[in-house]
Amino acid sequence: MLRSRYFPFIILSYFGLLFLNACATKDITQYADPNIGGVAPLLTTLTPTVHRPHSMARVFPITKPGLEDRYLSDKIYGFALNMPAYRMGYVTELMPESGKLILNKNEYASVYDHDMEDVHPWYHKVLLEDYDITADWTTTERAVLYRFQFNRKDSNNVIFRSNRNSDFKIIGNNVIEGWEEFNNAKQYFYAEFSRPFDKSGTFENDKAANNSGEISGDKVGVYVSFNKLESPVEVRIGISFIDENQAADNLHRETKDKSFETVKNDSYVIWKNALGKIQVDGGTRRQKRIFYSSLYRTMERMVDISEYGRYYSGYDNKIHNDNRPFYVDDWLWDTFRSLHPLMLILYPEQQADMVESYVRMYEQSGWMPGFPQLYGDYPAMIGFHSAPLVWDTYQKGIRNFDVEKAYEGLKKNATQATMLPWRNGPMCSLDTFYVQHGWYPAISENEKETEPLVQGFEKRQAVSVTLEHSLDDWCLAQLAKALGKDSDYEYFIKRSQNYRNLFNPANGFFAPKKANGEWVEPFDPQLSGGIGARMYYTENNAWTWNFSVQHDIPGLIKLLGGNDLFVKRLDQLFNEPTTISKWKLMGQFPDGTGLNGMFVAGNEPSMHIPYLYNYAGQAWKTQRRVREVLDMWFDDRPLGVPGDEDGGGLCSWYVFSAMGFFPVTPGSGVYAIGSPFFNNITIQLPDGKTFTVNAKDCSKKNKYIQSAELNGKELNRAFISHTDIMNGGTLNLIMGDRPNKEWGTGN
Repeated sequence: MLRSRYFPFIILSYFGLLFLNACATKDITQYADPNIGGVAPLLTTLTPTVHRPHSMARVFPITKPGLEDRYLSDKIYGFALNMPAYRMGYVTELMPESGKLILNKNEYASVYDHDMEDVHPWYHKVLLEDYDITADWTTTERAVLYRFQFNRKDSNNVIFRSNRNSDFKIIGNNVIEGWEEFNNAKQYFYAEFSRPFDKSGTFENDKAANNSGEISGDKVGVYVSFNKLESPVEVRIGISFIDENQAADNLHRETKDKSFETVKNDSYVIWKNALGKIQVDGGTRRQKRIFYSSLYRTMERMVDISEYGRYYSGYDNKIHNDNRPFYVDDWLWDTFRSLHPLMLILYPEQQADMVESYVRMYEQSGWMPGFPQLYGDYPAMIGFHSAPLVWDTYQKGIRNFDVEKAYEGLKKNATQATMLPWRNGPMCSLDTFYVQHGWYPAISENEKETEPLVQGFEKRQAVSVTLEHSLDDWCLAQLAKALGKDSDYEYFIKRSQNYRNLFNPANGFFAPKKANGEWVEPFDPQLSGGIGARMYYTENNAWTWNFSVQHDIPGLIKLLGGNDLFVKRLDQLFNEPTTISKWKLMGQFPDGTGLNGMFVAGNEPSMHIPYLYNYAGQAWKTQRRVREVLDMWFDDRPLGVPGDEDGGGLCSWYVFSAMGFFPVTPGSGVYAIGSPFFNNITIQLPDGKTFTVNAKDCSKKNKYIQSAELNGKELNRAFISHTDIMNGGTLNLIMGDRPNKEWGTGN
């Protein structure tokens, strides 16, 4: 009788445990989709890159040349050997074909269909329909494995080609090696085929050349042919920036005695562990797909180009012996805001290696870089944001780098380097004026440029330059103080207030000011400055830049009239209508995608803005805006990233926001709390600890925090610290569908 009475409950409990166990072991890699972002809202698209986190080898299929919306291309023209620099194309390519040998890539391109595609961060497979060839590929850190299943019995070919100065050499009957120039560097490769060629040759300008087995020049290549194939052909390719021998060594070290499936599975496990650093529960499948696809994107850069104790540096064009990783490929204007802060939580010691790489670049070239690439610094955007990178890393306790040498480089940049947009090198006349007067001087739109070093399209961006260098100087001042350099601290902390020199109380905007101290008139905060407002601002108009004082938010609030008026100005930003037709506005501001009023969801200078309500005592509005903006402008479709993603810039914003907090001021060690998208978020910390955010009753409607506890203690501040996270613990939030306007008002 007792047995029959409780038996149903035992059965239910048993199946309940099975269900919980299945949920606990669910493979989160299923949510990462590299095709999200494959169609651009206006400017540049993303590629479905297969790679390991921060690895040298990054590959993708080559679609219609020049087509920004690469996902929409219905043909594949080849497969990349590597992408040496993010979003700057590829170096060397290969393509399989069946039947008659065709050397013109426009003619041998094949139709493919996304419905027949299998794509992941670690593996990609497509069907080349014109040839009935199944092509798939996976990577190690310094090698890529391609596998081609030729399903036709006639002649089958594999073509290697380049678009720049290059050299190809056929060695024996199953190896091709060579190099292709990439700016001032060379990418070498060593390609080993799984079976001997039946025929091989060289070509130039799409015409067969001599059969000596080697060819050099522009637009040259080689082809190999196979007569009868009963099994797939594998092409294993090692890459190097040192030489062909190192490329071969990289290949053999990383793939020797490993099958294609083993390498693929190794990469899968690496990605499973990397994505598993953050576990989320609750929310929708769509939100999980956006979240883990965004997390995948944050691990594409920086890139470790060390090759087993050696690395090539484009900063002195030398090969260096050093067992410490050397990282390149960073766009600091985009990544200092949230990508590097995210990695400082997940991989802090790796960040130390990245900062030390910046130090070595300074030692080798004489300047701290801003957009470090394989071939040297790429002079792009504005600011010396190596200062917030170094200070944010140092003040978070990560100090395994030469901080004195780093400070030396930062100070040299701040006192001797030009601040001009898209330029690097020594100061010019405008920089001298800035040092003497405290603002970057502007000219009227109808005036002729007087400084010959000003880049013709990018202009002066005078207001943004002043604002962002004020932030950089604040970070440099904090580092100087921490190192006991008191006189430097006083100098740079004073310069960090230069932003005030461009605040025009007559209109309430940071506005362009001429060298004679007069404001540029007429001035329209929405339209002044030409394409991208570049005469005065960077890619966005005065509305966005009016909130770019992350290092002194209390000072900004005071300038805008105090908490109430500051909140009204924020509300106005999100609701300000265009004064001209929207299509005209987008033509003037192609970076201004994802518009909520004048708020731009598709560009990095806007990311911190929804969190500013916290600083004015109205945290509930941050909770609403964060949910509103990110739910509207991010999606799990190809048209799913609101602007130029820029290698982790926008996607790290999504990751932070979905977890419920954001680093408004890198270098402060403080995160503003928003509204988490999931019921539970658990971050695996490097020392085995975890930090968990529990959002009870979280849903689309229940976006407002009713109350909070941090490690069991009531929390009425709308902020947590980096120490709170890294010490491990739990942030408990009770969510509701109506705002608690009193929550988050405490100190």
